[in-house]
Amino acid sequence: MRTLTRTTAPTTAPTVGTPGSSLLRRNRDFRLLYTGEVTGQFGSSVTNLALPLIATVVLHADALKVSSLTAAAWLPWLLLGLPAGAWVDRLRRRPVMLAAAACSLLLYLTIPVAGTLGLLTFPQLLAVAFCAGVSAVFFQTAYTALLPTLVAEPDRAEGNAKIQGSASVAQFAGRSSAGAIAQFFGPVNGLFANTVTFLVSVLCTARIHEAERRTAPADRRSLRQDVGEGLRLVLGDSWLRSILAYGGLSNLALTAYQSIQVIFLLNRAGLPQGLIGTLIALSGLGGIAGAAVARRVGTAIGTARALLLFQLGLPVLALLIPLADRGAGAACYLVGGLAVSGGVVAGNVLRATFIQRYVPAEMFGRTSATTAVVVYGTMPIGALLGGGLAQAFGLGTAMWLSCAAVPLAATVLLCSPIRRHRDLPTRPMTAAPTA
Repeated sequence: MRTLTRTTAPTTAPTVGTPGSSLLRRNRDFRLLYTGEVTGQFGSSVTNLALPLIATVVLHADALKVSSLTAAAWLPWLLLGLPAGAWVDRLRRRPVMLAAAACSLLLYLTIPVAGTLGLLTFPQLLAVAFCAGVSAVFFQTAYTALLPTLVAEPDRAEGNAKIQGSASVAQFAGRSSAGAIAQFFGPVNGLFANTVTFLVSVLCTARIHEAERRTAPADRRSLRQDVGEGLRLVLGDSWLRSILAYGGLSNLALTAYQSIQVIFLLNRAGLPQGLIGTLIALSGLGGIAGAAVARRVGTAIGTARALLLFQLGLPVLALLIPLADRGAGAACYLVGGLAVSGGVVAGNVLRATFIQRYVPAEMFGRTSATTAVVVYGTMPIGALLGGGLAQAFGLGTAMWLSCAAVPLAATVLLCSPIRRHRDLPTRPMTAAPTA
């Protein structure tokens, strides 16, 4: 593994752009990474809506079972997140991404095949969700570590904004298509769309130029030492620790309501499948706007203040989501969803740019995995919490409680250094903690 004192330099340096030139136009590797990631986001959006629909409409699952699909998809972050970060820092990131995307393609393909043969069961849905989650752990960790090696530091804010914004567009298109596909072809056959999107992701990743070398086995320390170094780096820094705490609480609340939103809109609000997909997709347009304005707002009022605005101010409108109903009531879900997605994506742009500038490049894999264990690890808990609340108190009460927790989660930022500064730090950490 590459450690702070044993870094292997990339074989090629990221291209630094000139003012007015497009990062997508001048940086081939970023363009390929961008295309693969955005296409993969489209496919994942189809899956995220299709799996709950399959469970609800085809297999007649209840709210707890439906939410357990989301829990299964995120559980691997709790089980494998920390060692995955250390493993990724030991390996070339591109082959890891290739293997993960190929596994996801094959896993999702088994669902329509089983449906065609009349063999589809809920345990298979759970197994596919979990195994695809394992692939996602390695893909996301490797992707997060690879991006800064392909893009020069001055261009990273632009790169993050482009990926976040375009991913929101892809999610919008995927969710819109998923509802229509599910209604026209059926939820099961709709998953065939994923085979194409993951195939594109594999092909794009395969064409990225190798920009790193693996360290020699003699230079590596134990996996336990590397995991511990990542933990000390994140937990020992007040800025990273604050963002970590917020991310965990925020995703707990977000996943709680999102895990039951399909069955809530279907059974409680009484909306048709096609409209559900359209509403969820339209709510994602807030992410496009968030990505577009994040840098400008950060420049105008300060990145730390902008982070508070996007993570605390906008999500208050999540309280409109439980008011969703037939007719005009659908607009309540839409406005609340737009505000939440806008705040989340804008915050992601600001945080990603800060972390890429602040954390030593040699620690990207371990740092991102350590953060992801908490940030993503709370998601299976949130999913089960949403389903459990629905079982105990009903879908309406569960949605109210879950949505109220979204803005409450951001109050942790008011107790952090972020509240006392105009901007997030712009200089790298001096060093990583040592054992």
